[in-house]
Amino acid sequence: MSNSTTKVQGCYINGEWTVPDPLNLIEVKNPANGSVIAVVPRGNQEDVNRAVNAAKEAFRSKEWRALEPQQRGRLLFKAAEIIRENKEELAKIETLNVGKPLKQSEVDVEVAARYFDFYAGIADKIMGETIPVQEGIINYTVREPIGIVGHVIPWNYPLQIGARSIAVSLATGNAAVLKPAEDTPLSILKLVELLEPLGFPKGILNVVTGYGHEAGAALSGHPDINHITFTGSVETGKRVMESAAKNIVPVTLELGGKSPNIVFDDCNVENTLDWVLRSIVQNSGQTCSAGSRLVIQETIKKSFVKQLAKAMEKLTIGAGIDHPDLGPVLSKKQFEHIERFLTLAKEDGIPVATGGNWVTVDGCEEGYFLQPTILDDVPPEHLLAQEEIFGPVLTVSTFRTKEEAVQIANGTPYGLVAGVWTEDVGRAHRVANQLECGQVFINHYGAGGGVAQPFGGHKKSGFGREKGLEAIQNYTQLKNVALRYSF
Repeated sequence: MSNSTTKVQGCYINGEWTVPDPLNLIEVKNPANGSVIAVVPRGNQEDVNRAVNAAKEAFRSKEWRALEPQQRGRLLFKAAEIIRENKEELAKIETLNVGKPLKQSEVDVEVAARYFDFYAGIADKIMGETIPVQEGIINYTVREPIGIVGHVIPWNYPLQIGARSIAVSLATGNAAVLKPAEDTPLSILKLVELLEPLGFPKGILNVVTGYGHEAGAALSGHPDINHITFTGSVETGKRVMESAAKNIVPVTLELGGKSPNIVFDDCNVENTLDWVLRSIVQNSGQTCSAGSRLVIQETIKKSFVKQLAKAMEKLTIGAGIDHPDLGPVLSKKQFEHIERFLTLAKEDGIPVATGGNWVTVDGCEEGYFLQPTILDDVPPEHLLAQEEIFGPVLTVSTFRTKEEAVQIANGTPYGLVAGVWTEDVGRAHRVANQLECGQVFINHYGAGGGVAQPFGGHKKSGFGREKGLEAIQNYTQLKNVALRYSF
């Protein structure tokens, strides 16, 4: 499958890099031009078994148990330093593999480092409580590591989410097995390579590459996994839950969204325009928290959409390594997914305020580049305003009253993020209180870099929380101890 110039990456299992079957590999491509930039192992049940067994042995080892929380924290602080020292290389790998503009990848590198900083600082601050029960009894709780954590990482932010997964797992004293997306495994593999000299016990951190239906399914269904963290589609999330249920294993699911920006007519238009634009074009709209719906008061809709369209038309499109505003969408599969929605818009007579066309970039004829697109006057109940397109495609719906705005915003199967834009602080809080979602931004928008902010959804956007202190709940289990000292 590979030629002599294509780099062969390996799985990282029990402290060793290995290519289990040199004849069974997966091509990893640059989304901008379709070129093969590496090949990785097509991991299977046997590879996952080896990784989980290594994690299990390492988790139970005296070496890992003897490592004090503050010592784990110091290692994680060093990890953050290493990430920053290798910023240019990590950002380039992320851009070449995912397709996003280099400046966005550079932000991803810094966020990855911040995850290690954040969880390094709390490694020795995971505390229990004392509970007053009765005279003569000391009752207290202890938070202990949950054990072996399986992480299934999505393709759109592999470095950020990979760092988040590793940092919180190790900070809380667990062992981890990661399965990166088959399309974009390279930055996670490089991250693990950079962390290797830090001296974590062999087997505490493992990475198995491969397809979701093979390596991913083997990991989520493994009987020795104690917790599963999954970010991806609703349908795959259901299968992960089903696998976990067979082993009575808890899961954390982040399954995407159809997030609205709710714009009132008293907003600061310049600020709102800037954030609405950024929230839909970042990573070419391939972001679970993308502001993919504009829910706007009808009194300003026409003018606002006109200005937004002009701003979109000024954006540059090209290979991420060339510093454009928008890079390509990931793959032919993703192209076909978006194309079905654009075709539906055309068939149903949905007006296109701007964009809607695929473009060819010189030197990148094999890439899939889409103009940022505004679908105007979309009925709130229409499929275009209900389902995740996962591209730089914004739907516009209007409202007259606050009550109607909230109804439209809550009227999808998802509930991940929402933006509220108004100068009326009281109204902003009233709207935020009524929104059925896990995160609300008022007069700004951006979940990605909020390392300390708990992140997760309601409804089909999933459950459980990543990031911040809340994530510790997922990776620890509670023990209650009662000591009677008086008889």
